[in-house]
Amino acid sequence: MTTARFPPGRIVATPGALAALAEAGESPDIFLKRHFIGDWGEVDEHDRRENELSIVQGFRLLSSYTLSNETKLWIITEADRSVTTLLLPSEY
Repeated sequence: MTTARFPPGRIVATPGALAALAEAGESPDIFLKRHFIGDWGEVDEHDRRENELSIVQGFRLLSSYTLSNETKLWIITEADRSVTTLLLPSEY
């Protein structure tokens, strides 16, 4: 794995995200690795630029991925880098 671009803090997941991952038969690891190396997934160009700025400035980071069952999964790392959360958009 390429080196993480920021400290992830504690990694947690909501019940909905865990259920969606289980239903899709996918592990959270691949999505977490992508998030940590700065592969923000399916965010628009504005959000990509915001994430890049946020690494430098210490703001919140957001990635968005689509699971094999078409469920959208978000990963958010808080500004203080204390926690990274896997969640569904509906749980935000």
